[in-house]
Amino acid sequence: MQGIEQSGHFFPGSRTGILLVHGLTGTPMEMLSVAKRLNKYGFTVSCPVLAGHCGTEQDLLATRWRDWAASAEQALLRLREHSDVTFVGGLSAGAVLSLYLADLYPSLVRGMALYSTTLTWDGWSIPKLSFLLPLVLRLPYVGKRYHFTETFPYGIKNEHLRRRIVAKLKSGDTATAGHTHTPGVIVRELWRMVDAVKEKFPSIRTPALIVHADNDDIAGLRKNALYMQRRLAGPTELLRLYDSYHMVTVDQERHLVADATARFFQGHLETEEYAELTAAAKEPVPVPPEDANRRNARSAVAEPA
Repeated sequence: MQGIEQSGHFFPGSRTGILLVHGLTGTPMEMLSVAKRLNKYGFTVSCPVLAGHCGTEQDLLATRWRDWAASAEQALLRLREHSDVTFVGGLSAGAVLSLYLADLYPSLVRGMALYSTTLTWDGWSIPKLSFLLPLVLRLPYVGKRYHFTETFPYGIKNEHLRRRIVAKLKSGDTATAGHTHTPGVIVRELWRMVDAVKEKFPSIRTPALIVHADNDDIAGLRKNALYMQRRLAGPTELLRLYDSYHMVTVDQERHLVADATARFFQGHLETEEYAELTAAAKEPVPVPPEDANRRNARSAVAEPA
């Protein structure tokens, strides 16, 4: 357990474990709200630090996508020591790494939660000439010095939360808020990772919950979530959000995201596994509002006036 704690956040619970992977240049703090809520429902949750992250820019530049993948894989295997059933989830590039793990360990990963999966940067806040970026990164001098800088609204719709996070970003606290910009070399590695994982889509049969905001400012719904949903070989469920931007695990609908994840993973447990999970839970997963409405309507019909 010490190894897990030293490399991120770890919340012990039942023998059903969830690995939650943060995004590129991000930190485990991106997953903290969802992780704590899932733990409340009985899950054991691990939020690791990807290789090269939460340190200096030089630390990040010393890594390539295979290093990020290796650190996620190691975290999954460490979590396996504490769980009999294992699920994975991730935000943005972390969702891509979740797909990578599902392909690598099809018998180990029972299901996935893919939050704001980023296969291409085409959200409304991305500059219109961003399609030229691959050409820029190939230029010997410019490519090595290019940085993709985060700008308004920083993936967050909630104004109060955005102000807090931007303040931490500008403070240089990379362990909490991550980096304010992404070196061109790292952007290129992200694309290489995406290309490698997209090739595996037709063979990935792991059930997937796909969560994406309709108004994602970084990664548009059509070329990311819907593109992936059409190509994955396994069963998928799509949850579209209407009051969030890219950072769905910290934005205004984060509790909805966590609850949908819990219900989706519960639906892929055997009877004894489910019983063990609920025995460890501090409280039950809330019933979705639409289900509650239908239940109340049935009760109103059944009960005499």
